[in-house]
Amino acid sequence: MPGHGARQADTVTPRPDAATAPRRIVVGVSGATGIVYATRLLEVLRQAGTETHLVVTPAAGMTRACETDMSAEDLRALADVSYPIGDLTAPISSGSFRTMGMIVAPCSMRSLAEIAYGMTSNLLTRAADVTLKERRRLVLMARETPLSMTHLRAMIAVTESGGAEQEECIRDPASGQPQSRRNVGAPTSYGSRAARILRQEGFRAASSSLRGWEESASD
Repeated sequence: MPGHGARQADTVTPRPDAATAPRRIVVGVSGATGIVYATRLLEVLRQAGTETHLVVTPAAGMTRACETDMSAEDLRALADVSYPIGDLTAPISSGSFRTMGMIVAPCSMRSLAEIAYGMTSNLLTRAADVTLKERRRLVLMARETPLSMTHLRAMIAVTESGGAEQEECIRDPASGQPQSRRNVGAPTSYGSRAARILRQEGFRAASSSLRGWEESASD
């Protein structure tokens, strides 16, 4: 029992029905460096037998072309379902479409700001907004250094809106260099980080078969 004058937490506790939700996760990719995190995440989810719904911003498409030799079709093929960024009638734009939650990897500061303040101008930020209002797990792999006070306030706003988790993507030592699509599924530190995200509360049902990703990789 909290003592007299103790301040209660401001964050919203996720709903306890994550274990009964379909094994289905929304994956958003926005225009920050580190698109390899998205490709590894999609491969890890496929290995885990989890249905993935993908939405990619135009800026993410430019990053994909700079950082990998994958085509847009190659990236979409890693997901079970993919949607155009402007399709606000897509199932993932509605709370009645049940999912375990959403991961944005990587998450640009623009996407972070839209999610933080409810400015849903595209399907990615709309799907994230739905995830928050339905109190499902939302993970934003924010990619920016150094962080300004504006960035930090946006992160706090998202967390207070629904207990979202933000993780700053570690900079790829080969950033800007093409990543071969032949190596997309290899257990590297990227796959290890994706596996750890899925072991969080709300995503654990999707991680039961993820053997070897964490053990075989070093950060």
